[in-house]
Amino acid sequence: MNTVLYQFLIGVPTAAAIWSALLVLALTVLTVLVARPERDRPSEEAAAGEPTPAEVAVEAADLRRYAEEVAAAASGAAHTARRWREVWLTAQEEVDRAWSAYDEAESAARRFVGAGALPTPRTPRTPAEYAARERWLHQAAVAAHWRGELPVERLRDVFAHRDGWDPRRHPVEQEVLLARAVRDSRRDAYRRAAARERSAWRDAEQAADAARALAVEAYAAAQRLRPGRASAVPRTASTAPRATATARWRPARVG
Repeated sequence: MNTVLYQFLIGVPTAAAIWSALLVLALTVLTVLVARPERDRPSEEAAAGEPTPAEVAVEAADLRRYAEEVAAAASGAAHTARRWREVWLTAQEEVDRAWSAYDEAESAARRFVGAGALPTPRTPRTPAEYAARERWLHQAAVAAHWRGELPVERLRDVFAHRDGWDPRRHPVEQEVLLARAVRDSRRDAYRRAAARERSAWRDAEQAADAARALAVEAYAAAQRLRPGRASAVPRTASTAPRATATARWRPARVG
């Protein structure tokens, strides 16, 4: 009896230790099974990330519509650039004509450079003589205005006897003043024409740059319509390519 009791008392702690070890091992295995890493199912994710035929058709329609809009804008920009170039060419021709007119007036005015050294012809200073001088000045100024050599502002000064226009002067002196006035007027006209030409050139350059940029964009949009070309239109959330499947921790199904 004592021997059996002794064996029982010795065996209980050993059995308890064995069962404790088995329990710890079982809990460890269960923990590993519950918290093991699993990858997302690649087949399901690939199927979810691929666009459907309807989405592909919508994206193709968007690309085609964008390409048509850009092509229309490029065509309009090219037409505008041609129109501004024509404006610039016209302004350039006006500059050439204005310069030729100024050069001619300058040559005519230079012929009177030494006229001041010559004595003025002596004529009787009578009311009839002064009236004749005034008529000559008015007629010469009106003729120069009709030829386009004298602007209307200078013509008003002549008739108002302003800005050095004195009808009592001899016609020789009046002719020198008239030639210089024509030269100055044509010089001012040339400067205005040159300013218009520079402005037209800047507008033509800007229109040409815009047309070139739109032509490049229209070509790129047309290239994207070709089969096998990657779309440059941003994808929506439903058609955006999913990132590569990464491992994440998820509870495993036990059993």
